[in-house]
Amino acid sequence: MPNISIADARKDLAEIINRSTYNKERTVLTKRGKQVAVIMPLEDLKLLETLEDKIDLQTALKTLQEAEEEGVLAWEDVKIELGL
Repeated sequence: MPNISIADARKDLAEIINRSTYNKERTVLTKRGKQVAVIMPLEDLKLLETLEDKIDLQTALKTLQEAEEEGVLAWEDVKIELGL
């Protein structure tokens, strides 16, 4: 994955985007020698977002299961008990 300074990327932005789009290349942008951002194919971003969503769902399901095991009432059950 090539690194390029933001200053250089400004000059070659169209080429960097073309390489990302057509060659599926990722380019890391640097500022003062430190990596700060990346230009990547949209498909890569969609994959990362899908993975994040799956991880979030797994975490939520695990938390719900733990709450049920500890006897914590669901909000809907609390409303029924309170007659709401």
